[in-house]
Amino acid sequence: MKTNNQLVDYDARVLVTGAGGFIGRRVVAGLLEHGFTNIKCLTRSSANPILRPSLFGLQSEDIRMEILGGNLLSREDCLRISKDAQLVYHLAAGRGEKSYPSAYLNSVVTTRNLLEACLQHGCLKRFVNVSSFAVYTNQDKPRGRWLDESSPVEKFPWLRGSPYCFAKVKQEEIIIEYADKHGIPCVNVRPGVVYGPGNEQIHGRVGIDTFGIFLHLGGSNKVPLSYVDNCAEAIILAGMVKGIDGEAFNVIDDDLPSSRRFLRLYKKNVKRFPSVYVPRLLSYALSYLWEKYSAWSQGQLPNAFNRKDWHVAWKKTIYTNEKIKKRLGWSQKVPTSEGLNNYFESCREKNRYA
Repeated sequence: MKTNNQLVDYDARVLVTGAGGFIGRRVVAGLLEHGFTNIKCLTRSSANPILRPSLFGLQSEDIRMEILGGNLLSREDCLRISKDAQLVYHLAAGRGEKSYPSAYLNSVVTTRNLLEACLQHGCLKRFVNVSSFAVYTNQDKPRGRWLDESSPVEKFPWLRGSPYCFAKVKQEEIIIEYADKHGIPCVNVRPGVVYGPGNEQIHGRVGIDTFGIFLHLGGSNKVPLSYVDNCAEAIILAGMVKGIDGEAFNVIDDDLPSSRRFLRLYKKNVKRFPSVYVPRLLSYALSYLWEKYSAWSQGQLPNAFNRKDWHVAWKKTIYTNEKIKKRLGWSQKVPTSEGLNNYFESCREKNRYA
């Protein structure tokens, strides 16, 4: 049975796209922990072994858990997988795409197909789209250094030099369009830097590894970390809580470390390597010069570093998670110190076998 503030019953049909991914696996595990018993998991392969119920300590007869293969570019597949779904957690996206058309196809067109399918079935109670901090401009904000859900979204994402940013902005736009025109009940969840076992890279907000020297660019900036289990919990709650349709929620943890502290802890706990700190003014100047040379060379040098990207990644910024605490009732399941320890242990293991 659901509680008074809960949108759907625990036996409601739930669809999770991208269920085999880094965050998706934790969302499925979290739904099972909450007590949901009727879950469809869309993965690249229906034979995905990491989503078997027995791996979550459950017997197959305890729950109705379907592992589905499918392609969201196929409207027929979208109709098939979304049948009877009252709650959709949409995590599948074109992350890592190198071109704008490919990113658009695998994040925006797929989302549109899924929304159309949900409209045809007519039983949807909430569509939770997992977006990203990448949609923010971090410029001309009403609260100065503060970045929260009221901060402006990038108006010209194609100028950022990031197909992922472009696709996420356009994905949110099409979801808002379907909400306005067709009444689709939707919520956008925007995680910061999601980390943990299974994602061992040092994020670009800390710095860039180039020519054998790590350029430390973050300095004293806080890194907007979200441990993967904490992020998954916020995503789940965004589908459960009543009265939040049409809203966006940023997802970050408490006790965020500075970029400098994160790098120091990484070197201490994982491995040591040479690094050079690049002061903020210098990094801005380098971004400006790179941007200008890219334009002058007519794209022969990719516009990978530019002032818009600098504002997002390395500008001094203050983050807050007050909204998910107040509106979703979210609290941090895994403390930051424990999350970092788990992450560093996973990094050590990966380096040992590299």
